[in-house]
Amino acid sequence: MKLHHSTADVFVPDGKPVASALKRITHLGIGAHQDDLEFMAFHGILECFSSKSKWFGGVTCTNGSGSARAGKYKTFSDQQMMAVRRREQNQAAKLGKYGVMMQLDFPSRVVKSATDTALKDDLKKILAATKPEIVYTHNLADKHDTHIGVVVAVIQALRELPRSSRPKKVIGCEVWRNLDWLADAAKVVMDVSGHDKLAAKLNGVFDSQIAGGKRYDLATLGRRSANATFFDSHATDTATQLIFGMDLTPIVADESTDLADYATGFIDQFRDDVKTKLKKRLGRA
Repeated sequence: MKLHHSTADVFVPDGKPVASALKRITHLGIGAHQDDLEFMAFHGILECFSSKSKWFGGVTCTNGSGSARAGKYKTFSDQQMMAVRRREQNQAAKLGKYGVMMQLDFPSRVVKSATDTALKDDLKKILAATKPEIVYTHNLADKHDTHIGVVVAVIQALRELPRSSRPKKVIGCEVWRNLDWLADAAKVVMDVSGHDKLAAKLNGVFDSQIAGGKRYDLATLGRRSANATFFDSHATDTATQLIFGMDLTPIVADESTDLADYATGFIDQFRDDVKTKLKKRLGRA
């Protein structure tokens, strides 16, 4: 499998040949930045962590050159930061027992481009080689432009595959905007309760971001806890950590569906729900 950048990194934590490692992947996470997988695709990591038949594969699309930096990383050049971020991501792959970890080394400007197809082409090769059952990626309402670039490329790549090679489920996950506003019936609810120690270890690997001024480790666990507590207003909690997802499977199956219309359809549902509740209380239902 020839990737666009010769500097792309393919790391297999248990040392299996790359071809064999790719073929065993059942759950594939595709994120924009180093650490996105651990924050958004923890459900897939857990599904595979202690399994003999399921394997998690990770794809990080960007090179980390635009990472925030402060403290001991304040004076790091882009090249130094890229090296640190790559090491951190591979360390997380070891801790999480990933089947393979691929870092594609794209600059963010390419990922955000509406005309450059290099990322889509790489992802198509990876998806064809792995044929995962489930894909985790960013959601269509994420506020980070690079995340949107990734999810669009993922959907475009999947749509170009034969239908028999497409995954059974494609989930758009929370990172830079949570999904508590989605109608409950539309949420993909992923229970990751009882694994806080593993989550903390994986999140804590990314010291360059934590020490660099962003406490993603605390924020991620806090969001999952909030999701669990505020999910159902009329019942006691049955979970302590929940991740919400947007179901992207329908737009992978139907190439005619416009991505923007699909995403804003969920927003329209939210608007209608708010409006209906207020009108009911005001006696104008």
